[in-house]
Amino acid sequence: MPRPFGVKAGKKRKKREESYDKEVEEVEMVKEELPAAATNATVEDDLPGIPIAVSDQNNRSGAVFVLEKASLEVAKVGKTYQILNSEDHANFLKKHNKNPADYRPDIVHQALLMILDSPLNKAGRIRAVYVKTEKGVLFEVKPHVRIPRTYKRFAGIMLQLLQKLSISAAGKRDKLFRVVKNPVTQYLPLNSRKIGFSFSSEKLVDIQKYVDAVKDDSSFVFVVGAMAHGKVDDEYVEDYISISGYPMSAAWCIARICEGLHHKWSVL
Repeated sequence: MPRPFGVKAGKKRKKREESYDKEVEEVEMVKEELPAAATNATVEDDLPGIPIAVSDQNNRSGAVFVLEKASLEVAKVGKTYQILNSEDHANFLKKHNKNPADYRPDIVHQALLMILDSPLNKAGRIRAVYVKTEKGVLFEVKPHVRIPRTYKRFAGIMLQLLQKLSISAAGKRDKLFRVVKNPVTQYLPLNSRKIGFSFSSEKLVDIQKYVDAVKDDSSFVFVVGAMAHGKVDDEYVEDYISISGYPMSAAWCIARICEGLHHKWSVL
């Protein structure tokens, strides 16, 4: 009797292993083909981009942030899938001939914390936040989301998002994070000024004076690089500016932007 039972258990174990292998293959697709999945018409056909012009409360102008070239790459390290970062995966990255300095998902974490924790967001002036990864995957972060304080928990959420393409609130259908189709321009307000930031820009401005000069009925789209090196170069950006004579982190750049808007819109 024990022997047949052992054989049967072995078959079940084999089925479980085959099922796990299928799951692994699906996750591998996330790493290699996620940009294609993100642009697939069946992914978010029933979830169009945020209608900013319609949802604009009291017709007040607001701000949209687009974080470009975020380092959020999924890979299998050992037996688990993880978001690669330079601190925990330096040896893994070197083994695969990749520069660890390029893998800084903590940058987008800090940037999102700065945006969503700002008084500007609490006052309802942040209309939307979009993140575009280095691989070209675009996802939306709802302004009312509370980003995890620690990087480890944030990385876990990003891993879940890139595998499942959306994350909903507990017990609700409201999607807090969701992968959406490119390009990001289809989700931006029509009457908006699209501004990019680069230390290499020859146009050095005082951000407070710059935003004060924009008409009160216009919204802002701020395009900020969320990578360790390089610069943002998007065709839809109308104006590239520098807001400091010194290189700044994405989080500090966002802090200055928010401070300028606090004065413009009298947000205390």
